[in-house]
Amino acid sequence: MLNLNVNGRPHSVDAPDDMPLLWVIRDILGMTGTKFGCGIAQCGACTVHIDGEPTRSCITPVSDAAGRSVTTIEAIGETPAGKAIQTAWLGVEVVQCGYCQSGQIMSASALLAGNPKPTDADIDAAMSGNICRCGTYVRIREAIKQAANSVSAQ
Repeated sequence: MLNLNVNGRPHSVDAPDDMPLLWVIRDILGMTGTKFGCGIAQCGACTVHIDGEPTRSCITPVSDAAGRSVTTIEAIGETPAGKAIQTAWLGVEVVQCGYCQSGQIMSASALLAGNPKPTDADIDAAMSGNICRCGTYVRIREAIKQAANSVSAQ
């Protein structure tokens, strides 16, 4: 049994130590907002936060998350940066198909949590590992800037 803290709640899971965290989140805990994209940490669809850091859950063994704080898309709106990002995402109408968006939001909220006034270069660096097949990158950048303005205005 592994003890996990996911979205502020304790969970004991019976899973092999090397099982990807993504499958524990989705299949054992039933939280399906985090998506499987590529399985090799290249697309970012599976991004979660572990102790506040964006992490690709498709290649992270669940044992690496034991005793640490895991945040998924289901709870990111409870953080100031996450709430600002989600609000801006809706306001700018970023989403097209939506499949990559939970990972995009998780990476963007980690960026704003650590850097409330990111430059274009900061945004590029933080979002470089997230692929949007619909090509909504211009709207993603616009939403991040809008969220940054709302966070810095608080």
